[in-house]
Amino acid sequence: MAALATFFNSLPTVNACSHCLLPVSLNGQEREVNGERLPFCCYGCCLAYQVSHGERDEPEAAWLLIRIGAGAFLAMFIMLFSLLLYSGTFGENDGVIVRAVHFILWALATPLVVILGAPFLRGAAQAARAGRFSADTLVVIGSFAAYGYSALQVVQGGDAVYFDTATMVLVLFTLGRYLEAQARVRTARSLAPMLAAERASATVMVDGSETGRPVSEILPGAIVRVRAGERLPVDGVVIEGSSHCDEAVLTGQPERLRKQPGSSVYAGSINGDGALLVRASVAGNATRWVQISRAVRVALSRKSLLGELIDRVAAWFVPAVLLLALATLWYWNARGPFEDALMAGLAVLVVACPCALGLAAPLACALGLGEAAQKGILIRGGGVLEKLARVRAFAFDKTGTLTSGSLRVVEVMTVKAGEAELFGYAAGLAAGSKHPLSLSIEGAARERDYSALSLAGITAKPGQGMVAANAAMGSAALMQTHNWRIPDVLTARAESSNATLVYVGWNGAVRGLLCLADEAPSDAGAAVSALHELGFATTMLSGDAEAPAARIACAVGIKSHHAMLTPEGKVAALREFARQHGAVAMVGDGVNDGPVLAAAMVGIAVGNASDFAREAADITLPAASLRELPWLIALARRVRDTMYKNLAWAFGYNAIALSLAVSGLLQPVIAAGLMAGSSVVVVINSLRAGSENLRDDVVSASAAGARVKLQS
Repeated sequence: MAALATFFNSLPTVNACSHCLLPVSLNGQEREVNGERLPFCCYGCCLAYQVSHGERDEPEAAWLLIRIGAGAFLAMFIMLFSLLLYSGTFGENDGVIVRAVHFILWALATPLVVILGAPFLRGAAQAARAGRFSADTLVVIGSFAAYGYSALQVVQGGDAVYFDTATMVLVLFTLGRYLEAQARVRTARSLAPMLAAERASATVMVDGSETGRPVSEILPGAIVRVRAGERLPVDGVVIEGSSHCDEAVLTGQPERLRKQPGSSVYAGSINGDGALLVRASVAGNATRWVQISRAVRVALSRKSLLGELIDRVAAWFVPAVLLLALATLWYWNARGPFEDALMAGLAVLVVACPCALGLAAPLACALGLGEAAQKGILIRGGGVLEKLARVRAFAFDKTGTLTSGSLRVVEVMTVKAGEAELFGYAAGLAAGSKHPLSLSIEGAARERDYSALSLAGITAKPGQGMVAANAAMGSAALMQTHNWRIPDVLTARAESSNATLVYVGWNGAVRGLLCLADEAPSDAGAAVSALHELGFATTMLSGDAEAPAARIACAVGIKSHHAMLTPEGKVAALREFARQHGAVAMVGDGVNDGPVLAAAMVGIAVGNASDFAREAADITLPAASLRELPWLIALARRVRDTMYKNLAWAFGYNAIALSLAVSGLLQPVIAAGLMAGSSVVVVINSLRAGSENLRDDVVSASAAGARVKLQS
C-alpha cells in the first residue's frame, strides 16, 4: 500500500481516491467525512472509508447502509416466494413444491435475521444485563418470534410461515436506524468546526524548518506558520505576513478582519489569502477554540429536561407494551386461530417501539446547541435552552455588561497625599483583580507613569472593592467596614458626581477619590429595546453608586434599576424581580455576579467575563454580543417547540397505532413500516427546524418579535 501511495502521489494532476488511492475519474464524487471534503472513486470506497476512518456516527451509518443493502437483497427474494404462497399459485397437489418453497424461505431468512437481527439482539441483551427493557427488546421479540414460529412450522410440516413478516420488520427497523444515524451524522458535521480543536495540528518553525505537531504540544512562544486558507491552530500575535481572517467560529461575525504584524489572531479562525507567521501566546490546549470544543462536547452529553422525562416514561412504556402484547395474544387466541392472535400480538410489539420518543428531544437539542456554537455562544446543555424558552424577564449587571467596561479616570482628588502615591496604592490593589474598574485604574496609572506598589495579602471583596494588609480601594461601604472616615471634601464631591467612584485609603485613613466614567456600548440600548419589543421586563442590578447607575440605565432604556448592591443584595433584588415578573435570566460578567448568575433561572455571562462568572453561568456570549439575545431566545423557543411537536407526534402515533394493533386491524409488516415512518417524521421535523435561518440581530428584532411572542 505504501508503494502504491508513493507511485500515485508521483502523478502530477489527478486526484487520488481517499480509500483505494486509485485516480478519481469524472464519475468520482466528493463526500464530507470528519468535517473534510474528500475525493472517492466510487460509493463503495466512500462507505469503506467511513467505516474505517469515520468518527462518531459515520461508521455506524455506513455499516447500517451496508446491512440494509444485504438485507434488502435477501428480502426481495423472500417477498417474491411469499407472494407465490399468498396468491394461491399452488394447488392441493403441489404440497412438495410448497414445502420446498418453505425451506427456501427459511434458507433466505436465516442469514437476513443474523445480519440485521444481531445488532438488535445485542442491544436487547445489554438492556437485559442492566435489568431493564428497551426498544430493541420489542424488535427482537417481535421478529424472532415470527421467525422461530415459522421455522417450527417448517420442521413440523405446517403451512403457517411468516418469514416475510420477520424479515421485513428487521429491514424496516434497520432503515429507521439508518435514517437516525444519518441525522446524527448531519448534526455532527454542523458541529465539526467546534469539535475539531483538540485533534488539530500545527506547522511549527524550528531552526528554520517546518515540523508538524499536534496543538496539544504547542507551548507559548512557539512560532507557527499558517498557510492561506488554513484554520489557525493557536492563539497568538502575527509577527510576519498579512491576511484577512474569518473568526465566525468564535464570534459568529461573518466579516473578515485584517491581520498584520502585531495583530492578535485566534485558534479556530480561518486564514484568508495570505500566509502568516504567528507567535503563540498561550499553550495549544488552552486556546479559546479548545475551550469551546470541550464545552460543546459536555453540552451534547447532557440530556435536556424533556429528555430525562422521556427516559423515565420509556422505562415504564416498554414493559407495559410487553404486557399489552401478551394480553392481546391471549384475547385473540381465545376467539380465533392462534396464528391470527400471534400476528396481532406481534403487531402490538412492533408498532409500539419508542424509537420516535428517543429521537424527539436529543436531535432538536443537538441542532440548537450546534447553531448557537456556530455564533460563538456556549450553552451548557439542552436543559438550558428549555429554561431560556420559559424566561419572562431579564436583569442586567452594569459595568462590563451594559457598558463597555473600558472606563476612564476623569477626576482625581487627594487628601494629605500626592497623586503618585494615590495611584501607587490604587494600581497595587488593582493588580489583584481583572474587574474592568481595576484594569482601568491600572491603565490610568501607566498613562501617568506612576508605579504600582507591591502590596501583600490582596483580596477581592465582591461588590465592594479590593483590600490588602494596610490598604483598601472601593466603595464608601468598604471604607466604613474598616472604620475609615471619608473626608468631607470627598463626600461632597461624591454627592455631586454621576461618575463611578472609587475611594482609596491606607494606613487607617481615606486618602483620595478616583472618578471614572463609562459609556454604554452601542448595542446595549438596541438589545434592551428589542427585548422590550418582545414583551420582556428588564431591570439593572449594580453595585455602583446611584448616580452612575441611573445614568447608564437611562442611556440604555431600562426604567427600573437598583444601585449600591452587594452580591447578596443582587440575589435578593433578583428574587423580588422574579416574584413580580416570573422566570428571570441574569446577564453579568464580574466576580460579584457569580451568586446572582447562579440564582437566576438562566445565568448569561457576556464578553470578557471573569472565570467565576463563566463557571456560574449557563450561557456564555462572545464579546459585544448582547444583540444576539433576541436571536438566542428565538432559538430556544424553536428548539422547545420542535421537541413538543415531536413528542405530540410520537405519543399520538403510538396511541392510534396501538389501538389498531390491539384490535387486530394491523399486520406486523405494516406496523413496522409505520414505526419507521414515525421516526422519519421526527427526524425530518428536527432537521427542518434546524435548517431554518433565524439569524436576527437587533436591527431586525421586530421581525423576530413577530415569530417569538411572549406567552401570556
